[in-house]
Amino acid sequence: MTPSPKPLSPSQKCSGWQFWIDRGGTFTDIVAQAPDGERFVHKLLSENPERYADAPVQGIREVLIAQGVISADEPVPLEQIDAIKMGTTVATNALLERKGDRVVLAITEGFADALKIGYQNRPDLFALHIQRPEVVYETVVEVPERLDAHGTVEIGLTPERLERVRSQLQAAYDHGIRSCAVVLMHGYRYPDHENSVAAIAQKIGFTQVSVSHKISPLMKLVGRGDTTTVDAYLSPILRRYVAQVERELQGRAAESVKPINQLFFMQSNGGLTAAADFQGKDSILSGPAGGIVGAVQTCGAAGFDKIVTFDMGGTSTDVARYAGEYERQFETTVAGVRLRAPMMAIHTVAAGGGSILQFDGQRYRVGPDSAGANPGPAAYGRGGPLTVTDCNVMLGKLQPAFFPQVFGSDGDRPLDTSIVQEKFIRLAQEIDAAMADGRLPEEVAAGFLAIAVETMANAIKKISIQRGYDLTEYVLCCFGGAGGQHACLIAESLGMSRIFIHPYAGVLSAFGMGLADQRKIAERAIEATLEPALQPQLEQVFSELSTELSTELESDAAADLPNVSQVKTARLRYAGTDSPLVVTFDSLEEMKRDFETQHRQQFGFILADKPLVVEAIALEIIEKMPIPPEPVLERSRSKDIEPKSIETVRIYTKEQWHDAPVFQRDSLQPGNAIEGPALIIEPTGTNVVEPNWSAKVNELGGLVFEKLAKVDDKNSEIVAMVSDSPDPVLLEIFNGVFGAIADQMGLTLQKTSYSVNIKERLDFSCAIFDSRGQLVANAPHMPVHLGSMGESVLALTRARLGRLKSGDVYISNNPYNGGTHLPDITAISPVFLTPGDRSPSFYVASRGHHADIGGITPGSMPPTSTSIDQEGILLDNHLLVRDGEFL
Repeated sequence: MTPSPKPLSPSQKCSGWQFWIDRGGTFTDIVAQAPDGERFVHKLLSENPERYADAPVQGIREVLIAQGVISADEPVPLEQIDAIKMGTTVATNALLERKGDRVVLAITEGFADALKIGYQNRPDLFALHIQRPEVVYETVVEVPERLDAHGTVEIGLTPERLERVRSQLQAAYDHGIRSCAVVLMHGYRYPDHENSVAAIAQKIGFTQVSVSHKISPLMKLVGRGDTTTVDAYLSPILRRYVAQVERELQGRAAESVKPINQLFFMQSNGGLTAAADFQGKDSILSGPAGGIVGAVQTCGAAGFDKIVTFDMGGTSTDVARYAGEYERQFETTVAGVRLRAPMMAIHTVAAGGGSILQFDGQRYRVGPDSAGANPGPAAYGRGGPLTVTDCNVMLGKLQPAFFPQVFGSDGDRPLDTSIVQEKFIRLAQEIDAAMADGRLPEEVAAGFLAIAVETMANAIKKISIQRGYDLTEYVLCCFGGAGGQHACLIAESLGMSRIFIHPYAGVLSAFGMGLADQRKIAERAIEATLEPALQPQLEQVFSELSTELSTELESDAAADLPNVSQVKTARLRYAGTDSPLVVTFDSLEEMKRDFETQHRQQFGFILADKPLVVEAIALEIIEKMPIPPEPVLERSRSKDIEPKSIETVRIYTKEQWHDAPVFQRDSLQPGNAIEGPALIIEPTGTNVVEPNWSAKVNELGGLVFEKLAKVDDKNSEIVAMVSDSPDPVLLEIFNGVFGAIADQMGLTLQKTSYSVNIKERLDFSCAIFDSRGQLVANAPHMPVHLGSMGESVLALTRARLGRLKSGDVYISNNPYNGGTHLPDITAISPVFLTPGDRSPSFYVASRGHHADIGGITPGSMPPTSTSIDQEGILLDNHLLVRDGEFL
């Protein structure tokens, strides 16, 4: 248990204890604030049934016992607690492991398999054995009803039909199912039929009835249906967990369990909600969302308003972007299930401290497999494989003397450096036998580490550079157990010059719970053209949403209290497309200008002649919670104020060994500056200050890293390593870079497409080719496209070489030149790296299936055709765009 550097001033004190908790899958982190403002950090295992039933409650008890508030046999004094704010992975784990409640789905007759079929896109195109994700509902009741898109009743719910529904729901209930999801066609806009079915389910006795027009009141049956079934699947789990926490807090001997008003939970959207209102659909990112809130609030206090968050753990790394407002995504896929609910836009990549290192004979591979907590990395002494953590041990960036001695078979040994060195020596010999490059073991470890860094950097590029944001304006906010070890290298790869690491970086997700506000979000589908006549209607809908939400908060939102604010947004898209962008609700001119700015930034163009459609609007009510201020550190008046190292160690970085001083973070004072290479040790992690970097302590105790020189060390290393023979490290790094480009091509194509085949079925492919038309990299798209697309590029180079120009786009579907069937049209663009070049350096190509290509029958390849022109139009290197303009 670690106390804060200094208690808060009397004006900052609260009336009672506060506990901010992140209940993760392995560990539960707790930041506790006492009434006098002093803070304590505590960590314990999330699952330990032999000692306690619930980790958060046990952690609260242990803090209070340690501070002498209660004795070991006394109950938790709820009257002395102001708030318990918690994030939990209970629902997330239940979804991943498919351990939610049994659910019956009531859906419009004829659509029993609609959610199972989904959008027809394949989860893994290159898998030989396709395994579709399991649906979360157990059985289906088909409701004999139908409303059209305008609310006209095509099939009414007569008493006889309602009785049929009641009988089938009763049968599901008799089989032990207690959760019901109601999802009817167009029910999001015309809810009468859904309400009728829900009333029957409630009368039968279903304890959880999730209705789609309340859970996800937006168009698209599949996304709305998946979200509703997930809510029915997970909400009972959460309700039982909340009841368990309340029971443990009140003591098992209590006569009855009552709701605890001080208990709040973090939602996926980054806002707290009362325990009674915590829903399954809003719980998936409960823990990670706390980390984003913590990063935003602590960086804001340090004066940084544009940040990229970097949360590196043992198995994966989470990254997100913030520039004045929380960035959210409204449709995502988790564990094979589509969810349409506001969530923090967090991008996860399978690269963490436990990512396993492999050499496949030609290149180095890092992950995606992880060593996990058991056996863990080789350094843990439990027979584990080499991992990213072992790279840092091998390079001296993790020092066993400053690491907890909790390893080995008995859990009482330090990190095992000897086994790490032994395994890297063997791996270096294996690589030398295959490549004859004579690399030393430390060079091999540095190569694997460089690949891991590029993988994580590519994840950040996906949420920033590839969406038009300039990373040089951002600060990298690092947290998580392994973030500080790689912060400088990540920043260098991205061209960033500043890094911020908060004193609570190791438990920032828990700390973020205490910095969050209470939030409620309501959405309403609109589906109308953005025009002056629509403005009053939108204002009326916002008024209805405000009334609806104000009743859900403890305070009266309509009373315009100083701690309550409203945020109005609209989701706009071009008519015929499926790529809505969120704009602040304002005048029509301002919303259009905002939309076009975002669209040009993300996709590189606008469609000035296309009308804009308001897909949906959303109202967010924010009730400001009392946010504890950061304690200000005072600089010591002692003459001996310069930092003193406690030891000097050897670390390998920038292709050589360095002597690096080691500093204890809690001995540093505001104004202290440490130049790299150096290590800064703290209870929750190790921070590496690389050469050409400086780390300073600000007045709040945060570490601010700054680049000392504008030298791009990473590029210098890469240039120095280029040679005629393939380098296994560069091969993997550039494989990741080119693959990320192809991925982004596909994402942009999908988002800007008009075609259902492309935007939903994902019947398209994107790839990069070299100057000779040979495949360089492709995204995981359609194998049949990728196998022949290179021939189409090669045909273009043969036919037009010497006449190709930058800004040109050619289209082709010629089956005699690499095409498949005629509906598969390929768009090919030459890429010139140097102005004035006569031949392209690369080609980028995209192939997509188009439903209408002409011919004697709809579709393609009519059985009676005898010549190619009967199958449809033939495009053979047709120039579509010249100098960036359509012809």
